[in-house]
Amino acid sequence: MPDLSVGSWPARRARINPEAIALRQGTRALSYAELAVRVDYVAAVLSSLGVGKGDRVAYLGPNDVATFEVFFATGRLGAVFVPLNWRLAPPEVAYQVADCTPRILLHALEFESIARDLPLLAMPLGELSRLASSSTSHLIGVDVGLDDDAVILYTSGTTGRPKGAVLTHGNLTFNTMNQLAHFDALSTDTTLCVSPLFHAVGLAQATLPTLFKGGAIRVLAKFDAAAVLETIASERIASFSCVPTMLKMMAEHPSFQTTDLTSLRYVVYGGSPVPEHAALAWQARDVPLVQGYGMTEAAPGVMMATMSGATAHPVSIGVPHFFTDVAVGPHAAEPVPGAQGELLVRGPNVFRGYWQRPDDTATALDGGWYHSGDIVQVGDDGWSYVVDRVKDLFISGGENVYPSEVERELAALPGVVDAAVVGVPDALWGEVGVAFVVVSQDSTWTTDSVRAALSGRLAAFKIPAHVEFVVALPLTPTGKVRKQDLRVRATGDVPEARRKHDKEETQ
Repeated sequence: MPDLSVGSWPARRARINPEAIALRQGTRALSYAELAVRVDYVAAVLSSLGVGKGDRVAYLGPNDVATFEVFFATGRLGAVFVPLNWRLAPPEVAYQVADCTPRILLHALEFESIARDLPLLAMPLGELSRLASSSTSHLIGVDVGLDDDAVILYTSGTTGRPKGAVLTHGNLTFNTMNQLAHFDALSTDTTLCVSPLFHAVGLAQATLPTLFKGGAIRVLAKFDAAAVLETIASERIASFSCVPTMLKMMAEHPSFQTTDLTSLRYVVYGGSPVPEHAALAWQARDVPLVQGYGMTEAAPGVMMATMSGATAHPVSIGVPHFFTDVAVGPHAAEPVPGAQGELLVRGPNVFRGYWQRPDDTATALDGGWYHSGDIVQVGDDGWSYVVDRVKDLFISGGENVYPSEVERELAALPGVVDAAVVGVPDALWGEVGVAFVVVSQDSTWTTDSVRAALSGRLAAFKIPAHVEFVVALPLTPTGKVRKQDLRVRATGDVPEARRKHDKEETQ
């Protein structure tokens, strides 16, 4: 049986253009031939430590060339790569380690204290590199097929404990095909890897497609707006993938307007729409922004705008990927123009399930479709739009309220930097909205003036009953608002009597 693992990619690409650069970080550069050898040696070291097919190999550290070496080496062994979120607190890391029970934890030196307290074999990356550099062993071939598990990526946990989504080699391979059918990664491209590799956006949205095509990956350990802009200009970066928060921070950086961005052919982003002012700033610099829609469970791509249609559809999530089928729930109806409902997904890129959670898996894959939890509407031309999350929707006085609609109107108010709306219980109306709003320093907005500004722009039942001004919204590592945190704060900080009184004034 041939090795069909993602781990075989460096060696397969090395047969085509061995001298081409695969990975760059700082002054270090690895050609595809050199990467293939390093992967073989790292895999041999892991094998000597007892790592075999199906074993989990946990990784704790920022983006690094070593991350790719371990990822590909783990794949060669038929083991399962588990990149952990290094931004988490030690108890959160401990939870994920206990959940996936890895054979070994490989970690960057700065996480030595966390690794030391975990009840498993742990090895610093420097020691792994030393052993691999002195190794003369060659890996004994392992049969790895497309249906074998490749990675476990932990979901961001916006509503509870993170779950480990198990992605197979086939999931990652078909996601790569899907991405390449939407945008043209070239063997001459240098793609910037700046999104964290413990997330599907960083690992699979542009990075793996570029390596598949034989392009180069420039690795940045962590996101820093100034460093990213400088790297784009100095190293002629062709593309990168990111979340909207990153685009916003770069657009607002003082050096944005003077940075040479002419090498950028496109930027792929996902997670949520880019704020309008940030999108306009990038468009003014003639940089195409291509919005993708997906989730960890789909490796991650489901839908994406096309290069030719993105400008005309600035807030659309685009059209389905090549090998991905979509439907509108609850009865898996065809996504015809005007259809609205929960987006259902199936295809060879959709995960096999959650690690050790059969009940959650059965719920998520009910009827053979992955239930996204997002409500979408299909436009007249087949392009789709996210209306809101199923769990975020609340019903006030018998009327559906989609928080994202209210958030868009809030964000359009001058001086409003960011906003999020959640529904909370109310004795009279069943549920009411509470808005958390971030404003500029010179803003004079008050609760009453915000609600007055929304009057006439939104139906009365959609206007938040209470507005709370905050310094910042709580975010996941991927830039998504932690709505659950806001719900807890809303129910704890906003007295029921006040919510009822405010709602009566607006309805």
